[in-house]
Amino acid sequence: MASDSMRDLGLLFLRLGMGIMYLYHGIPKLMGGTALWRKLGAAVNYVGIDFAPLTFGLAAALSETLGALLLMLGLFFRPALLFLIITMGVAASMHLGRGDGFQVASHAIENAIVFVSLLLIGPGRYRVWGK
Repeated sequence: MASDSMRDLGLLFLRLGMGIMYLYHGIPKLMGGTALWRKLGAAVNYVGIDFAPLTFGLAAALSETLGALLLMLGLFFRPALLFLIITMGVAASMHLGRGDGFQVASHAIENAIVFVSLLLIGPGRYRVWGK
C-alpha cells in the first residue's frame, strides 16, 4: 500500500534527522571527558538525585550518542528511546529548575515529545532489526 510505504519513509527520515542532530550534540559531550560528564551529571540534582554526577553525566552523553546511532538504525529502538526520553526529562527539569524558563526548556520538551511518539509508533519498516 502506498500510504504504508510513505509512512515508513517518513519514519526513516525522522529517525535519521533526529539521529544526526543528536550525534551533533552527543559526540562532543562523550568526548568531553570526566570534567564535562560531572558537569552534565549535576543536572540530576534537579530531579532529586544528589550522588554520582560523573556516572549520570556519562550516561547522558552515551544516551545522546549511542541512542542516536540506535535510533537511526532502528536497532534496540525502544530501549534507546527510553534513555533519550529520560535524558530530555532531566534536561527540561534542569532548565526549569535553574529558572531558565519554558522558552529554554522547550527544546528538551519538544524532543521528548518526538521520542515518546516514536516509542509508541515504532521504527517503521526500514530498520536493521527488531520491532
